[in-house]
Amino acid sequence: MREIVFDTETTGLDPAQGHRVVEIGAVEILNLIPTGRVFHVYVDPERDMPEEAFRVHGLSRNFLAQHKKFGEIAAEFIDFIEDSPMVAHNAEFDVRFLNAEFALRKLPPLAPARIIDTLAMARRLHPGSPASLDALCQRYGVDLSRRDKHGALLDAGLLAEVYAELRGGRQAALSLAMVSQRRQTQTGELLRARTAPLPSRLTAQEEEAHLAFVASMKSPIWEKYISKKQEGGEQSPSAA
Repeated sequence: MREIVFDTETTGLDPAQGHRVVEIGAVEILNLIPTGRVFHVYVDPERDMPEEAFRVHGLSRNFLAQHKKFGEIAAEFIDFIEDSPMVAHNAEFDVRFLNAEFALRKLPPLAPARIIDTLAMARRLHPGSPASLDALCQRYGVDLSRRDKHGALLDAGLLAEVYAELRGGRQAALSLAMVSQRRQTQTGELLRARTAPLPSRLTAQEEEAHLAFVASMKSPIWEKYISKKQEGGEQSPSAA
């Protein structure tokens, strides 16, 4: 199944207070395995960058002013995500910001039914344990060495690995693929080795006993089938 794991960076915590999206990172996964297709953009928020937000992601107003506005990248983002389920950590935050950007441009919002929240998943699976992305990476042995600041694409990539562990499906998917490949190889070898039909394992005595048993039966149903084939010009098994 195709899913999109995504993350955003913003100028603040609440779009209702005028805060905007400044970065989107999205990773395509198929049956929990990244395909290599990604979507990544920086976005000009058309406003200042508060210091507290800058400390989180390091994206300055001057840097972002060189990039496209959300309205210029919206169609490309929508084309990338298609109608696939979307996975995010603390998804309510990211979805609220994206839907606010969509609303400014009179675009349809992301439907709640397609959103998967890994924060909620982690809290169900590990009640009482830390459930931040950093904590889950440490729990599942996901490498955090590249993460000195928050970055949407980097965090989406880390979350894709965490999501596979939360689903318990990555190793299962790989194992099933290996078993399937092994079975195909074994079947292929078996077919290549059997170049002629296997000889009958019946002894002469067993064949004679079978013929005697058949001769004792009254009008067995298969005689109708044999007679029809003979009328059509085909030989019966006994005539062959």
